[in-house]
Amino acid sequence: MNIYSYVCAMAVKRDLKPDKLEHVAHVLKTIAHPVRLEVLTVLEREEPLSVSDILKEIDIEVEQSLLSHHLVKMKDRGLLKSVKEGKYIKYSLIDRNVLAIFDCMENCKL
Repeated sequence: MNIYSYVCAMAVKRDLKPDKLEHVAHVLKTIAHPVRLEVLTVLEREEPLSVSDILKEIDIEVEQSLLSHHLVKMKDRGLLKSVKEGKYIKYSLIDRNVLAIFDCMENCKL
């Protein structure tokens, strides 16, 4: 069973409405990158953090400019919020429910 049929089967089983499915698809598209998933795990432990703080915490080697790009994308798509503190911009999660994706991935039986 591929992931598309799995999601469709779960949607029917749980009677999810189209707007809810659209939201879930939006979130999944936004986090579908190893760096972005790693950022979520870091922000789960400690928040809010600056780009340089996040860079120190992630296990994936990435340039600071690319990490900044990922953070801005996640912010623009409604997953992160930012606060300017002096010369730093600090990021944190808007909704910690997105972290449930890690439980789903660990327990997935695909």
